Amino acid sequence: MKKAKRNAILWFLLFALVVAGGVYAVIEGLGKERTGRAKDIPLGLDLQGGVSVTYEIAEKDATDEEINATIDKLQRRVDNYSPDAEVYKQGKDRITVEIPLDTSKYDPNEILDSLGRPGKLEFIDQTNYDLFSKGEEYEAALSGSDVKTAEGGRITDTSGADEYVVHLQFTDEGGQKFADITGANVGSPLYILYDNQVVSSPVVREQINGGSAQIDGMDDYEEASDLANTIKIGALPLTLTELSSQVVGAKLGSDALRTSLMAGLIGLILIFLLMTVVFRFPGFLSAVALSIYTVLMLFFLNALHITLTLPGIAGIILSIGMAVDANVIIFTRIKEEIGLGKSVKTAIKSGFNKALSAIIDGNVTTIIAGVVLLIMGTGTVKGFARTLILGIVLSMITALLITRFLLYVFSTLGVTSPKLYGAAKQAKVKKFSKAFPVAAVFSLVVILTGIAFVFVNKNISSRGNTLNYSLEFSGGTSTTVTFNEPKTLVQAETEVAPVIAEAAGVDVGTIQIQIVDNTNQIVFKTANLDEKTRNIVSDSLKSNFDLTDDKIDSENISSTISKETQRDAILAVVIASILMLIYIAFRFSDTRFGVAAVIALIHDVMFVFFAYSVLYLNVGGTFIACMLTIVGYSINSTIIIFDRIRENLKEMSVDKVGYDGIVDTSISQTVSRNIYTNLTTFVMVLMLYILGVSSLKEFTFTLMVGVVAGTYSSICMTGPLWLFLRKHIGAKKAAEK
Repeated sequence: MKKAKRNAILWFLLFALVVAGGVYAVIEGLGKERTGRAKDIPLGLDLQGGVSVTYEIAEKDATDEEINATIDKLQRRVDNYSPDAEVYKQGKDRITVEIPLDTSKYDPNEILDSLGRPGKLEFIDQTNYDLFSKGEEYEAALSGSDVKTAEGGRITDTSGADEYVVHLQFTDEGGQKFADITGANVGSPLYILYDNQVVSSPVVREQINGGSAQIDGMDDYEEASDLANTIKIGALPLTLTELSSQVVGAKLGSDALRTSLMAGLIGLILIFLLMTVVFRFPGFLSAVALSIYTVLMLFFLNALHITLTLPGIAGIILSIGMAVDANVIIFTRIKEEIGLGKSVKTAIKSGFNKALSAIIDGNVTTIIAGVVLLIMGTGTVKGFARTLILGIVLSMITALLITRFLLYVFSTLGVTSPKLYGAAKQAKVKKFSKAFPVAAVFSLVVILTGIAFVFVNKNISSRGNTLNYSLEFSGGTSTTVTFNEPKTLVQAETEVAPVIAEAAGVDVGTIQIQIVDNTNQIVFKTANLDEKTRNIVSDSLKSNFDLTDDKIDSENISSTISKETQRDAILAVVIASILMLIYIAFRFSDTRFGVAAVIALIHDVMFVFFAYSVLYLNVGGTFIACMLTIVGYSINSTIIIFDRIRENLKEMSVDKVGYDGIVDTSISQTVSRNIYTNLTTFVMVLMLYILGVSSLKEFTFTLMVGVVAGTYSSICMTGPLWLFLRKHIGAKKAAEK
């Protein structure tokens, strides 16, 4: 026993040293690059500002289809620099790109140079290259429009060494052209020209069919990535010429991150207190584990160069909820085992074993959603997915390893009094299944009301909108004002925005503001204004701020969230839902579990939609982030109910209590866990709502609606819904067995 205690002390001291090292890394960073330093976490354009560059379309007869394709491909390309960059149409023949950038650490000109000017990309053989070298006319076999995409990558050759390559994917027509030119030039180089400069000259080894190819011979990944980016530039359907570039301020204000972090800190402290009060000593240890989770999150956000944005913060909030949830599941199980008369040490071991399947299933289903969104999403969606996946992985590490380690150490050292852990009483079984019809009717009324208000809004809205679409979805008017003296963001919000709102007849809260650094310029983005209204706004600005005509410039801008982005986000959610359904059906050996889980997921999303529709809340980029958060959060609560049903199906007699009794017992046993978990998440979001900047209010409000909806559905809907499906789908086959 003495040896076990001595070992426990040594392991704890080692653990404390590692934690101290992690805290140091977050504060000061590691090595010359200061890896892991929280201060250097890259921030998105909405939190810190960045670079804005405007291009002019060279082709005068460009079609809408070509422009939209150019915007979409350029968006996918700038994702290499930041997943949160935005691309949108401005006026009739301009495209603007906004890239998050810490201008105190990076030279904007270098970024703009690397972004480059989309020019001419050509593939030519040796014969035409000889003509090109002499300055004579030549004929290109392929152009940039024949290239669908290009990605830098790394492969392992036959000797086991790393080799850096560029993967090319051609259009259908381009693939045939590429097959023809490679078939005719086996053993000879194929020259890739960008703006009349040779950027690569790979030797053709064999005819390449199938519409894809690989360029090798790069010295490192950076070279491969640069070549891929260059090829992507030329893949744009239209030629773009840079008109202007500028450094812009944060969309959410300079103190948005500070107040968000303060709200997060207060929320964590309240969660720590709640966990300690409810779960006693294990709750206190979970506070330690969650503190370590926070340190790990900050370290890896920097180390993995994950850009933090508002949707990214949503992903972190969700992962914190998952981290708390895992601890709640474990501690609830431990209390149940102690309540059955087991010793603390035995209860800890048994509690972890029984909680393991629910934690793994809940986290895996959420990771499935995150991976699909990361692969298929762009911009905002990718930012959310990155932090979500990182947070889920870290939450599993802290719950299953760190919390377990701490409980092992202290129980070995003699902290084994049942009073410090608590003992759960046998749950009083309530008839949740009988209340299902009432709950179903209530949910149906809420969902139908939300849908009905879509048509109501269309009739009463001044612009005929079904929802209150923000600039990200609907586009609008950008008004750039050059004031006679510099103005702060606060002055722009309190002095200028109300003047524009009154003149334009729009809600002042819908106006987006960007400060152009080191100038007197401020950009105000509003809903789309006709020429008459734009003149009224201009006259009002001139009279209120003593400006002349040349100091005010207005242009219509397209949505920053393109139709392609919206389509990809919806498709990603659909695919993620199908994959989650398959996983749940496989893990629970019953497709009805998967179907019920997806229905419950849709139910919670529609409750949030109800809030957006009935309250006519602003539908912008955060709308996607909010819906994705609910998708990830809702499925976890459902898994907990289903895990307990699965367990009770094995331990309880169906002949005695029936499936109704099993469902009612399972919900009753997990109802406190659902309340505690959702309460901790609600507290975190509530702090952001109370202390966060005004632009976060609607976002956090709808998240709270989603949390409440998830709590309601997990208790009143998911179990009874599975029971309903079991009685009406496959019931005869089940009875025969």
